[in-house]
Amino acid sequence: MASSNTPSASYEGPPDYRVIGRHGVFPTMGHDEIERVNFLAQMNRHLSTRIVPGVKDAFDREVAPAFEKKTGAALADRHEARKAMLGHPAFRFWSAIRRMTMEQRQQAGRWTTIRQREELAERAAALTEGDDRLELDPTLAMPRYVSAVDHHCMPGSYHQEAFVGDVTNGANYDHGNFVTTAGLLGKYADGGGHAVVKWVKRNLPDFTPHKILEIGGTVGHSSLPIAQAWPDAEMTIVDLGAPMLRYGLARAKSLGVDNVRFVQASGEDLSRFPDQSFDWIQTTMFLHELSTTSLANILRETRRLLKPGGIVLHVEQPQYAPTMPLFEQVMRDWDAFYNNEPFWSRMHELDLDGAMVEAGFTREQLIHGGVTAVVDKDLFPDAADDDTEDYGRKAAWHVIGARV
Repeated sequence: MASSNTPSASYEGPPDYRVIGRHGVFPTMGHDEIERVNFLAQMNRHLSTRIVPGVKDAFDREVAPAFEKKTGAALADRHEARKAMLGHPAFRFWSAIRRMTMEQRQQAGRWTTIRQREELAERAAALTEGDDRLELDPTLAMPRYVSAVDHHCMPGSYHQEAFVGDVTNGANYDHGNFVTTAGLLGKYADGGGHAVVKWVKRNLPDFTPHKILEIGGTVGHSSLPIAQAWPDAEMTIVDLGAPMLRYGLARAKSLGVDNVRFVQASGEDLSRFPDQSFDWIQTTMFLHELSTTSLANILRETRRLLKPGGIVLHVEQPQYAPTMPLFEQVMRDWDAFYNNEPFWSRMHELDLDGAMVEAGFTREQLIHGGVTAVVDKDLFPDAADDDTEDYGRKAAWHVIGARV
């Protein structure tokens, strides 16, 4: 056992990628591919824990005072603060390396999946062929807010495919999540889903859903824990991307989750489902990828589809507010300018309560809360058991929703 003053004893980085959970369509990886992912996860961890504190110090000691000295006024908002930060080498260094890790994460993941894409497609087809729980629509047009963006630097985003039956982008999205989350979402990248389950059971103990819908559910990371927690319910995952849905059903079946179906459709038009079809409608880290118009349309659809007594929950990063420090706003806003998330900044400044009311909910029906990822003790055996944000081991999000 390492002594208490050795580097290994004080190590707080991500777990080794080899402990990640595998399933029937998970890509196979060689030694070099694994170490590339490990390096990128370690680099992200280093940036967030060692570099960002220095960037904040530069903001507090140099950028903000210099702006005030030059203009005679303090920084007014995140836009002024971001532009002022662009002139400082600490911010430029952090930003450049973070962008590099995002691009390399996508290229590393794509190389792994592209070299075996035919095999992955065959494995997925063997699990899903003839299964009516996979409903694809090859005539579905991709909206511009999706087709024009390689989200978080992922070439082809969620929807592009190279051949019939392709699951490449689904596989890349699944196995590469480790880089950006550093294991914080657990072996199967499903910690957000487990967090929502825990929150609902604690805060709505009388709630028993029978029909559940997740919009923008991709491969089911956040959906499957919900389906597992309520095995008698029917879970429907809607997404625009066929590669995600093919891979998602194959993944679910190989993990033994059978009460799910995957449907290719736009959340803006779910007319295939009649009014009041669902007890529970969920989105998870999805709203920030929507244009303002599409977000309003989707919120209206959730109101139409919700049964009396049902709940809508949207899990997202926190909205910008006067109480959020300008430095934090600038760092969060980075995704909008440098991580191919063009709607991030606008969405996080919206009055979401007002948007929910415009969609047909009343203010009395609105729900606010927070969820903390359920720690995976196989990855972090010494992590805290409570809901505190255990530094380096847990992720947390905000919840806005409604119960009608």
